[in-house]
Amino acid sequence: MLMIGKEFTLRAIVLGVLLAVVFGAANAYLGLRIGMTVSASIPAAVVSMAILRGLLRRGTILENNIVQTIASAGESLAAGVIFTIPAVILLGLDASVYFTFVVSLIGGILGVLLMVPLRKHLIEDEHGVLPYPEGTACAEVLKAGEEGGEKAKFVFLGFTAGGIFKFLGSALRLFGMAPGMLIRGYNAYIGIDLSPSLLGVGYILGLRISSLVLAGGLLGWTVLIPLIARFSGVSVVSADDLFSIWSHDVRFIGAGAVLMGGLVSLGKSAKYILKALGQVSLSFGKSRDLPMAYVLGGLAVVIVAMPLLLGLSFWLSILLVVFAFLFVAVSSRIVGIVGSSSNPVSGMTIAALFAISLLFAAMGMKDTKAMFLAMTFGAVVCIAAAIAGDTSQDLKTGYLVGATPWKQQVAELLGVLFVALVIGYVLKLLDAAYHIGSRDLSAPQATIMSMVVKGVMSGTVPWVLILSGMAIALVVELLGVDSLPVAVGLYLPVELSTPLFVGGLLSHFLRHDDGTLYASGLVAGDALMGIVIAILVVLGVNLELRADISVLSSMIGALSYISLMVIFALIARRRRNGR
Repeated sequence: MLMIGKEFTLRAIVLGVLLAVVFGAANAYLGLRIGMTVSASIPAAVVSMAILRGLLRRGTILENNIVQTIASAGESLAAGVIFTIPAVILLGLDASVYFTFVVSLIGGILGVLLMVPLRKHLIEDEHGVLPYPEGTACAEVLKAGEEGGEKAKFVFLGFTAGGIFKFLGSALRLFGMAPGMLIRGYNAYIGIDLSPSLLGVGYILGLRISSLVLAGGLLGWTVLIPLIARFSGVSVVSADDLFSIWSHDVRFIGAGAVLMGGLVSLGKSAKYILKALGQVSLSFGKSRDLPMAYVLGGLAVVIVAMPLLLGLSFWLSILLVVFAFLFVAVSSRIVGIVGSSSNPVSGMTIAALFAISLLFAAMGMKDTKAMFLAMTFGAVVCIAAAIAGDTSQDLKTGYLVGATPWKQQVAELLGVLFVALVIGYVLKLLDAAYHIGSRDLSAPQATIMSMVVKGVMSGTVPWVLILSGMAIALVVELLGVDSLPVAVGLYLPVELSTPLFVGGLLSHFLRHDDGTLYASGLVAGDALMGIVIAILVVLGVNLELRADISVLSSMIGALSYISLMVIFALIARRRRNGR
């Protein structure tokens, strides 16, 4: 009989579930805005230590590890969901809360269970080969648990600052959140979104990646848009005219670039796929993982459930599990080498969508039902791959701190379950308040996923623009540069790229682990306040002070934004002074 013990306590479960919901909702909002999410492991570990060891004086390192395991599962599930489920909405299909729950739960369960036979080899046998950067860093934070209370204040400082800033700018409208400038005559546009979350994400990404994203943004908004405006004869009177060109032309070029970038990332991972598949061990002997009978039984239940709950045929369900296992294997291995931020989940999902859409088209299935089934297939695969990457990092953390693998695997399943219960409501709320696919919630990956399915089955996508974007990404790759960040910048409005670059600059000159915690707090505070404001919008509550966007209000916004950056400098000064 499986015993829970002191590692897997009720207080750890409750706190982990609460943090999973918080970080899951925050990452859903962030991912829909800029197509990127941030890891919740280290912030969750720090908050856990502050509460369990700081306030309750009772937490252990293993309990804190369970908390971060559950919490990070929520973040990774949200990533898988926002990459795919909004595509169903963009296709004009019904993505109900029930549908989102079932897809999330099944994808999450597959991600955890299919990782079980891989764990021993990847986490233990390859310990000196696969560093698992996020998992190793989180283990170091947990080992330094006595500093938890000290470090946690930076998370809460960022959380408070980000939330207040967002409320003043977006709810009260004391200042404009996205100042910009139209360069007349040249027909270019430069702007910056003042959202604290983007500043924090840029800090976490670092200067190199944020620079590549900005390069893509500048390519779109200072090169391609002026050229299109010039040769198409568009009369540019205001910035809205340039945004119209971006929406109708450059966005598709960016989508093609992201598509090629994702496929190239997947191609680079081919050797890891083959190696991982060749080293799978289905051990039925004594193991510290979930018993293989439980794993196989769980997979059998999932295969039977998919035809009943999702409308997939039995054989399509079998094919889905095969695809999921393939991408779980590559996801679990590649995050061990380059970390979760470079995990090509979107590329894997695009490949799965291409395969299943071509299969449906060859069978003469091109109606809306076929598109819905294809997106269901891709969503489950995407969520499974995202969860597997997170599970791998968490299991590496557990291995380094002496945790019990099966307890962590159960913790992952708990995180999946509880976030799956709420993520559908979060999507509905955000769509009602901001509209998925709009400038406020551009949903980059989901847009591309919908275009892949619709393009294969109906042929309505402007392939000239898509192919142009793919060619741009290929040229970038031939120059020896990772094309995916450039492609993301090309796809997004330029005001989202500039604050990432500012955060990257701060990271380059003021890099410190406490700064990363502050940045994580900014992301969480801004994103969660965005959800609160969305609730107010849906309820019809208007808190605007209706202050004109004047010179004074612009100065207030600029000074407030600078104050967020000053804290980074103070944190760096604290490090130099040895405190």
